[in-house]
Amino acid sequence: MTGLLAYDHVQLAIPRGGEDRMRAFFVDLIGMREVPKPDTLSPEGCWFEAGAVSLHIGVDPDFRPATKAHPAFLVGDLEELRARLEAADVECRADKPVEGYQRFFADDPFGNRLEFMQKA
Repeated sequence: MTGLLAYDHVQLAIPRGGEDRMRAFFVDLIGMREVPKPDTLSPEGCWFEAGAVSLHIGVDPDFRPATKAHPAFLVGDLEELRARLEAADVECRADKPVEGYQRFFADDPFGNRLEFMQKA
């Protein structure tokens, strides 16, 4: 039996024309780097990477933000990231504790829910 090994990537949706706002958020604030998309795919959207994390941003003409479903990013310095986001006027929200982790939630520029976690 073939089992799942890992995620290849997570995709978030945005409205048409929102790529620059996502670049500013995920590159400038979060610290990811943009990587080229294959030429065979739509020129809309953008892709980012950091370590083993791959994030694909796709354009959805009927966009609605994901306010419950979310990716959870494991980070090395949660408080530093939170301070950077809050300095950029990104609201960071606490939630119920999860044993073994510190964490908070924030939204990307289009209201998609994101979780940031650090092992305690």
